[in-house]
Amino acid sequence: MKKNLVWLASYPKSGNTWTRIFLANYLTNSQEPVSINQARHFGIADVGAEMYHRVAGRRIDTHDVPLTLQLREGVLRGISNNNADVNLVKTHSICQVARGVHLISYQYTRSAIYVMRNPLDMVMSYARHFALSIEGAATSICSENNFLGADDSVVPTFLGTWSDHVNSWTAKKPYPTLVLRYEDMLERPEEEFSKVVEHFGMTVDPERLDRAIRFSSFKELKKQEKSTGFVERPEKSKSFFTKGQSGHWKDELPPELIDKIIKANRQTMKRFGYLDE
Repeated sequence: MKKNLVWLASYPKSGNTWTRIFLANYLTNSQEPVSINQARHFGIADVGAEMYHRVAGRRIDTHDVPLTLQLREGVLRGISNNNADVNLVKTHSICQVARGVHLISYQYTRSAIYVMRNPLDMVMSYARHFALSIEGAATSICSENNFLGADDSVVPTFLGTWSDHVNSWTAKKPYPTLVLRYEDMLERPEEEFSKVVEHFGMTVDPERLDRAIRFSSFKELKKQEKSTGFVERPEKSKSFFTKGQSGHWKDELPPELIDKIIKANRQTMKRFGYLDE
């Protein structure tokens, strides 16, 4: 069996799509920004319903959690068998066992890139993205039962709490995992995105790197979304790309929700530099 899956993993609204668009620009070495609506071809989402229909040999009910879990191994095997040397797989799944099924199958995995974001900032983007109240979003990311529901095009995704998710992906694995912080990517893009390039075994070309970073800047992404729309934007969300900033929770997040999120995630936040105490 081939170990050719490279996971690009994160909790929702933590920089996954941004990283994927950077990779699309770097890999194509384009002299113009890659269309954000073409970037989805750079990587495979692990929740695409069509793959599950194909493995089942029929149209399935995407809301049937036991069935989608039963089919998941076949879906990942199918991705691995497509003859590519590397298959970039986008996921928001927690890296654990669910109902006896390994959600991230080691036997097909070459490596992983995990992007995390301060939950105090992430929760506000999460609320906007899923059309939730800030209170509802805070409750969700602090719930061990948190998951993303299915629709006709995707199967469910198990998330858990922010801490559960981060710890599941950053624990020692039998494959290399590059761990990135969204905040570092904003502050030191050349250094952090160089790590992404090197993780794929490529030599960093400074000019190409600079161009890919510029072409995947939030200014460029928002400009494209305003001009052409973005196929990955949920219907309930006004826009996919918003501020692309860190630290705005200090001015916008109510104190009681700050306390709630810190209380539920204190140890992991401290471990990764999100709490000074």
